[in-house]
Amino acid sequence: MVSVATCVVMVTLACVLAPSAVGGAAAYCPSRCVCDDVKLHVTCGEGELDVLPIALNPAIERLVIKFNRIKAIDSSIQFYSDLTMLDLSYNHLLGIPKSIFMYQKRLLQLHLNNNKISSIGNKTFAGMDELRVLNLRGNFIEEVTKGLFRALPKLEELNLGENQISTLHPEAFEGLTHLRILHLDDNAINVIPTPSFRPLRLLAELYLGLNTLNQIQPGSFEGLQHLRRLDVRGSMLVNLTIDTFRGLENVRSLDVSDNHLLKVPTVALSILTRLEELSIGQNDFEVIPEGAFFGLSNLRKVSISGALNLQRIQSGAFASNTNLDTIVIASNRMLAELDEGAFSGLPHIENVILRDNALRTFREELLPWKQLRNFDISGNPLVCNCHIRWMKDLLREKSIETEQSRVICQYPERFAGETLREISSELLGCHQHQSKERAVVGVVLVASAASLTTFILVAYRLRHRLVDVLGPSWHNKRNTLKEEKDLEFVKSFPEIEYHQPNFNIYTCNYQQMYHQKPPCPPQFQHHIYETPIPVSDL
Repeated sequence: MVSVATCVVMVTLACVLAPSAVGGAAAYCPSRCVCDDVKLHVTCGEGELDVLPIALNPAIERLVIKFNRIKAIDSSIQFYSDLTMLDLSYNHLLGIPKSIFMYQKRLLQLHLNNNKISSIGNKTFAGMDELRVLNLRGNFIEEVTKGLFRALPKLEELNLGENQISTLHPEAFEGLTHLRILHLDDNAINVIPTPSFRPLRLLAELYLGLNTLNQIQPGSFEGLQHLRRLDVRGSMLVNLTIDTFRGLENVRSLDVSDNHLLKVPTVALSILTRLEELSIGQNDFEVIPEGAFFGLSNLRKVSISGALNLQRIQSGAFASNTNLDTIVIASNRMLAELDEGAFSGLPHIENVILRDNALRTFREELLPWKQLRNFDISGNPLVCNCHIRWMKDLLREKSIETEQSRVICQYPERFAGETLREISSELLGCHQHQSKERAVVGVVLVASAASLTTFILVAYRLRHRLVDVLGPSWHNKRNTLKEEKDLEFVKSFPEIEYHQPNFNIYTCNYQQMYHQKPPCPPQFQHHIYETPIPVSDL
């Protein structure tokens, strides 16, 4: 029931505003306010208002009174029953009276952020059946009690960030079946009761960062099949297990940066098969190992920034993430080593940001430069010499969009503070480097020839000793090979008649002369007369 005094005020206001229908509504617009009677919008920014104005057009639909000194919402708000958006942020509101918005049946957005509200009750938002957005960020709310928002069945976005909430009732979000965005970041939440989020079947974005969770209980996210974004940055997390993200197989974006992870949680992340964006910087790991993000085949962007202990990225760190198109590795002050193949297996990579690390050089074969659109290696202590001349040429190509002036040399001292593109190849020492290379190649060739000649001479001089050392088995094998070779040589000529030595001929003649038996073989008998034996031989 509305009090008699309120009725009197309403009647009086109606009489005062009667001329506004004729065209005098602009006369009742407070100073430092902008009133649009066509769009039915009123904006009072950075004024000196202490209370809600009551002389506005009662038909207004949007009322914005920001950066003022309003300390309470009084009954004058009831005159504006056609409001669809009310913004009282950045004021000095200490509380919200019960059922104060019961006449705002059409209200869709209510912004009460950055005030001094310390508590809200079950009846605070009674009657706001159509509300879609409620912003209570930046107040002093300490707990979320049971069924606190049950009167808001169509609420889609709830912002409770930057409060002092330490307690979540297991049934705190009961009735919010249409909620899609929930902010609980920057509070003092230690534990998430397992059933707290179960009523939020359509929740798509959940922000829990900057709390003191230490760990996330298994089953905390069960029932959130539609969750697409999860933010748990800065939550003092030390370890993540495979049960941490159980039930979040459809998550597309995950932020676990600014925690105390000692290693990349490969196993815990592997169940997020649809993950597309991952932020994992500002943790305590020292290396990004091979296959660090195994299983994340849909990953498109990864950010590893601000990791104070990160020193090395191993070969094949992103080899299983073939859909990556953006890698941001920035502000890692101890990162000085990129293994060969650290960025291998990335056919779709287009953006590589490596600024503000401790890289002193960068090898050309690390990245497929032809397909890159953005590359940033500024802020590194680069050593500018001939080994980095390829980058100087690359930065001048139009295909690489980067601020060339930010690629600054630090070493050697003569180039400190100079931009790489301004240093000529001669100053980088490329000609001297090429001459040294030629000299080294010549020395190597001469030394090789001399060594080979010396070896041959020594082997020839010691050939007999080598035969002895190799042993009789090698010698016999050598003779066998020689005999086989001689046999092949003999077989290569046609067969000819071969006569036995003359000794047989002489013996046969001697036997015939002295009638000795047996007679000579037929093949030698014709020699008896053809070759007589001299008397001296007899």
